[in-house]
Amino acid sequence: MVLNNNIKHSVVRWPYGRMGMEEFLKSLNEIGVTAIELVEPEDYPLLKKYNIHCAMCQGAEISFSEGWNNPKYHDELIKRYSEMIPHIAEAGYTNLICFSGSRAEISDEEGLKNCVVGLNKILPIAKEHNVVLHMELLNSRTAPHKDYMCDNTKFGVELCQQLDSDNFKLLYDIYHMQVMEGDIIKTIRVNHQYFGHYHTAGNPGRGPLDDTQELNYPAIMKAIVKTGFTGYVGQEFMPKGKNKIEALQTGIKICDV
Repeated sequence: MVLNNNIKHSVVRWPYGRMGMEEFLKSLNEIGVTAIELVEPEDYPLLKKYNIHCAMCQGAEISFSEGWNNPKYHDELIKRYSEMIPHIAEAGYTNLICFSGSRAEISDEEGLKNCVVGLNKILPIAKEHNVVLHMELLNSRTAPHKDYMCDNTKFGVELCQQLDSDNFKLLYDIYHMQVMEGDIIKTIRVNHQYFGHYHTAGNPGRGPLDDTQELNYPAIMKAIVKTGFTGYVGQEFMPKGKNKIEALQTGIKICDV
């Protein structure tokens, strides 16, 4: 697969979960994809074997609903992130995902304050190890992240501004933010300095990035490139058809502007 190299492409693991990890990594080698996301830490040796980079790590979070907006989870989260940050740094990776948690009985104002208090306790560790925490923007309308607090760009940007750290960014999920607020290209142009990573999927239904869905991905990718973005864009759509790897190739080509 010949690419323009204006965007660094990666692929999120879970939509291809029916393929064994080694089989999947071999397939990525065959089509020239060099980065994967959201794998288990125990898979890192296999990634090294196939020279596949982990562009976004996981394993420290509790769940979508149990996050930094609720102080009752802070002790456990601080413990988990304090252990995971050095672990991914030792493996040669720099990005680690985190979640706000659900609203439940917590106001957005209080949840924001709680996130700032909790995250400030681990950001020095992230800085020490050159790791960037990324809070993902998710839609709050559907399971398994219904009622999720960080469901809009304004909340995420305010959190970034209050933390004021190079070691904290937002994972801007284009699909989820189309569900919640739309206006994708303008949002990227105005707020790109807070976005450290992007995810894709077609809307509605998290399908492929083709003309069966409403998002114009080539235009969105061109807007991202114009911001000077040097991070990764992760494909997170559900591939259709029998040949999932071919579907992945098609999605990457659509985004390769």
